[in-house]
Amino acid sequence: MKVTEPEKLTLLYERFRDVCLVEKEVWKEVFMPRNITKGMVLTQVQDRYEVIIDDPQVEAALEANIPLGKNALGAAIQQYKEHISFIKK
Repeated sequence: MKVTEPEKLTLLYERFRDVCLVEKEVWKEVFMPRNITKGMVLTQVQDRYEVIIDDPQVEAALEANIPLGKNALGAAIQQYKEHISFIKK
């Protein structure tokens, strides 16, 4: 199921940025804590998302921005976000 909700996409772009910075490479999978509207929140329960980048040049541009830090990578993700999608598994 492809994620299209704007608020969720914003969180996924941020998570994608953070994971790429930690791993020092473009990561193809991210995990997000599951949103639970009521009841106890279990932090070990996470949803898994496949990251799809539809253009190899976009992936290369993202990869080049990782060593430049959080702001540069964040700007690159925003610039190319129409080429980045998330599929919930």
